[in-house]
Amino acid sequence: MLPEASAILFVDDEPLSRMRFERMFGDEFEVITASGVAPALELLTERGQEFAVLVTDYRMPDRNGMKLLQAVQRDFRHLVRLLVTAYAEKDVAIAAVNLGKVLRILEKPLDEPLTRAALREALALHRTQALERAMNEGRAAALRETLGFLAHELNTPLATVRGCVSTVVARHQAPQPGQPSGIAQFVENHPGELLAALERAERRALYCQSLVSTFVQSARDAYPGSEPQSVMAASLISALIDEFPFEENERSSVEAVIDQDFSLPGRRDLLYLVLCTLTKNALIALRGTADASLRIEVGREAAPAARPWIRFIDNGHGIPPEVLGKLTREPVTTRANSGGNGMGLMFCQRVMLSMGGSIDIRSTLGQGTAITLYFKGGAG
Repeated sequence: MLPEASAILFVDDEPLSRMRFERMFGDEFEVITASGVAPALELLTERGQEFAVLVTDYRMPDRNGMKLLQAVQRDFRHLVRLLVTAYAEKDVAIAAVNLGKVLRILEKPLDEPLTRAALREALALHRTQALERAMNEGRAAALRETLGFLAHELNTPLATVRGCVSTVVARHQAPQPGQPSGIAQFVENHPGELLAALERAERRALYCQSLVSTFVQSARDAYPGSEPQSVMAASLISALIDEFPFEENERSSVEAVIDQDFSLPGRRDLLYLVLCTLTKNALIALRGTADASLRIEVGREAAPAARPWIRFIDNGHGIPPEVLGKLTREPVTTRANSGGNGMGLMFCQRVMLSMGGSIDIRSTLGQGTAITLYFKGGAG
């Protein structure tokens, strides 16, 4: 993390003026001076993140202060800008505000109390704007990660939809001479193949639609004045089981056990994605397992910790030890050949950490895996 910028850059071509400014305000502020536009821009290029405030004289022989203000407005927008001038012409003031985006115009000779107050105000404004920038960057990073998580979860079902549609298209037969118009013919490798493909595509499309709808609702809930939405763990598990696009008889292997319900913290859309990811991973691990079983449990630890949790327990093949230790830290996968990219559990880990929770993964080869989502203690 970069240190907070706090220095003031004072630009004036007169050495005496620079000396006076540094002596007058150096007791309270870190003051660095430059003798003109070119030296000032060189300083900013080399050490721009150290400066919070620019104070520049207007009248300088090479390029005037307005040129510097415009360059700073373009290339160093984080600086709060003040203009010093002995020529309070109306056009200079207007240009300083419109082109240079200055906070204050100070007249020579500088009044010490007024200038000191202006410098304090400029530094306070810089701190506020820096905090806002950091918050916006954090929101942008969170949004990028959320969209990445959503894209990750949508990728597999959308690929399945494409595959189903391709299967149907590949079975289409060209019309034969004399065939009535309006009738399409398809050839199946076995009875019911195409209908099953279309039904499978529909389930995947409905699942994608449910994910997108969840995020749209979250966007609506984020508007000011919206009532905060409380989501119970059992309710979200029920929605998951109703909406997840289970293959063939997968649904019969899934059981929900609610020991002690609780109110989930954080955003419903992200939590729903976490549950979908864990369900998908477990069902893939169960393929080829006799008497496959996936239990989704909801409960709470005993006091004093009393942490609420959601646990996914399957009796699949288990996770190799060399992979287990990396799952939430590196993009590792045992399903690279079938489109796995190893990002799912990393996304889940980040979502849980953002809520003050955690993920615990335990697995034994040949016996299965248990993944527990722990939430902060005290959830309702």
